Amino acid sequence: MASAGLAALPLAMPQVHAQTGKLPLVRDAEAEALLRDYAAPIYRAAGLPQSQVEIILVNDKGFNAFVPDSRRMFVNLGVLMDAETPGEVIGVIAHETGHIAGRHLVRLRQAATNAQIMSVIGLVLGVGAMAAGASSGAGGVAQGGAAMALGAGSVGQRSLLAYQRGEEAAADKAALRYLEATGQSAKGMLKTFERFADQQIFSSRYADPYALSHPMARERYNALEAEARKSRYFDTPAPTALQARHDMVRAKLLAFTSHPNAVARAYPRSDTSLAAQYARAIATMNTRSRDAVKAIDALIAQQPNNPYFQELKGQALLESGNPREAVAPFRKAVALQPNEGQFLIWLGYALVGANDPTLLPEAERVLKSGIQRDPNSGIAYSQLAIALARQGKQPEADVATAQGLMMAGDFQGAKRYAARAQKNLKPGTPSWLQADDIVSYKPPSFGQ
Repeated sequence: MASAGLAALPLAMPQVHAQTGKLPLVRDAEAEALLRDYAAPIYRAAGLPQSQVEIILVNDKGFNAFVPDSRRMFVNLGVLMDAETPGEVIGVIAHETGHIAGRHLVRLRQAATNAQIMSVIGLVLGVGAMAAGASSGAGGVAQGGAAMALGAGSVGQRSLLAYQRGEEAAADKAALRYLEATGQSAKGMLKTFERFADQQIFSSRYADPYALSHPMARERYNALEAEARKSRYFDTPAPTALQARHDMVRAKLLAFTSHPNAVARAYPRSDTSLAAQYARAIATMNTRSRDAVKAIDALIAQQPNNPYFQELKGQALLESGNPREAVAPFRKAVALQPNEGQFLIWLGYALVGANDPTLLPEAERVLKSGIQRDPNSGIAYSQLAIALARQGKQPEADVATAQGLMMAGDFQGAKRYAARAQKNLKPGTPSWLQADDIVSYKPPSFGQ
């Protein structure tokens, strides 16, 4: 996958797909909000608190999703990009929720003993939350950004779990119950699983990873279809507004992960839909064209209160070397959606990049506020460290750097910065306690 667009901010980002075995994560506020809205009624029907299960996007175009524990659901970008309707994605979420609610055993295989996967294991087990620290006023991190790539641990999705066929069937039935309880059609779920059932006639070498981890015999599919068709909601389509949001996210992800020529083929000029305009504007931005802001302004003219258009404009300006100009659209995005941590991180990034000492106190406040709302972002730690250091707060900057290293899985580097910070901090203060947490941290040990 090309790095253009995904490595959105002007930072040296890891080439996640160039390194074999990486599990590359990606952040996008719009896609994450859509997935949360898809999942919310399903979680309620399953009896799960909405805040219990976090959906994490994986920067992979393959169709795959999996749950390593009861608190994390990993969903590939390919799930959103391949699904033509919301129901196809909702069906996958419902199925995975069935595994969580059913307390099915999810086994980490031999790869879990590999020390190189510690950053993924850290994410799964909440190291990121620990790194953010106990004090709400202390430096932490969140990462904002449209389709922003993050480096994560080196283990493939397939090595993270193995489901038994019985558990799969139970998850199917649970998914149908959740969809029925929420008045939604199972047609999308059937469309997804029908493809996997058909794949079993081919060599597993060419099978979709989701089909491999979720075995679907034709007999099982037929039984699932018969049950699904009994629902009075089977022919009920998704609400028009939800379909529109789905189309926008699909267009956005395609544009950020594909060559501009591929975007032009998928969304030719003859397609005047808003989703097509969105995709073409992003493709223009990815070519570093001066016309990018003009194309984004055309989107904003149609929907002035769309925070994701404001975010995109800020990103385009930031990437083109105009961080001071990027501040205004990021402020607008925050004003439209004050609780979105990623918008706050973008704004903090632009304020730091403006290279104006008078903006640094605001940058610090904004970054910390973003961290409280979105504590799993490595980039924000580095930006907070810069803002603190430029204000002469070097010990606090060292703590922020240590937190960022914790997020990256570099525990030894984090401990070094935290130890240095402790020497220059007053014992018992929030920053000192955060540093002490990192110095005292012992990574979990995983057996076979």
